[in-house]
Amino acid sequence: MSEGRSWEGNWRVRLYARVRERGFQSVMAFAEARPTVPLPALAKELGNDIAGVQVLSGLLAEAEQRKQVTRLVRDVLVRQLSQSLPEGWPALLDDGNRFKVAKALGLWSAFTPDEYEERVRLVSKALLATPPPPGWRPLGPDDELLLTLLPDETA
Repeated sequence: MSEGRSWEGNWRVRLYARVRERGFQSVMAFAEARPTVPLPALAKELGNDIAGVQVLSGLLAEAEQRKQVTRLVRDVLVRQLSQSLPEGWPALLDDGNRFKVAKALGLWSAFTPDEYEERVRLVSKALLATPPPPGWRPLGPDDELLLTLLPDETA
């Protein structure tokens, strides 16, 4: 996602310093201002010594503190879909489009905390069994369809 320099020194301090330099108080606020930008692109905005996985780590830490991990899981899906399906959900799931969808869902699964593994599998299965309308592009984690498929947990 980024050059090897991203792991030199205290990357967490560097990450938060870069976010504050851009006028944001948190990694989450920085990311929320760009709801469809993929994680590697967010990292690149912060400098070539920040990796996408570091941005994800900051987002996860903040989501855990705020008890918004489910929302973050949806957020990461939006970013993966935006990266893999920039024109939105395909009208036809031929081999090429099925690969793009599988790539988006696979990366989403890889970037999701382990405790969400089963929910991610069920959401992925539901999206493939009953595809969204052609051209569907969630614009953020509060997309109506995503909220239906992966609602926030209530305590």
